[in-house]
Amino acid sequence: MSNVLDLGPMPNGLRMRVLDELVVRAPLRRIFELARDVEQWPDHLRHYRFVRFNTHASDGGGIVEMSANRPFGAVNWPTWWQSDMQVIESAPAVRFRHIAGITKGMDVEWSFESTAAGTHVRVLHVWDGPQWPLIGEMAATTVIGPIFVHGIASRTLAGLARVAEAE
Repeated sequence: MSNVLDLGPMPNGLRMRVLDELVVRAPLRRIFELARDVEQWPDHLRHYRFVRFNTHASDGGGIVEMSANRPFGAVNWPTWWQSDMQVIESAPAVRFRHIAGITKGMDVEWSFESTAAGTHVRVLHVWDGPQWPLIGEMAATTVIGPIFVHGIASRTLAGLARVAEAE
């Protein structure tokens, strides 16, 4: 087991910002545990092809490789990325920084807040886009963010919410 990765605070002012949020009718601890247990996501979420750790950190994070399908009707578009992952018990939050794949450099934060109705969960993705001359920013803000990132993240959040609410 390796040392904990410190990804620091979420960066501000990046060109792409995708926010998915939902009030989950379950205790904070339940949805937080489901979100941090990424290796189990394929058991709960049909759109996830696989999740595997390349290295483990003592906080439950490490270097994680993920693959999910972005459905377009009957066609599934496969995606793949690798991330540094940090679990922050005190916040609570789960942080990712993509270190490989088309979304390299993207920062992600799952945050959780107790409410009278359950738990408000926010999944925030921020990024300046791929390092493609002339079209990188446009690709991030018009295609990758709203179509792929939102398409996968919204399904992930909704799927984990269903599991948490059913327990």
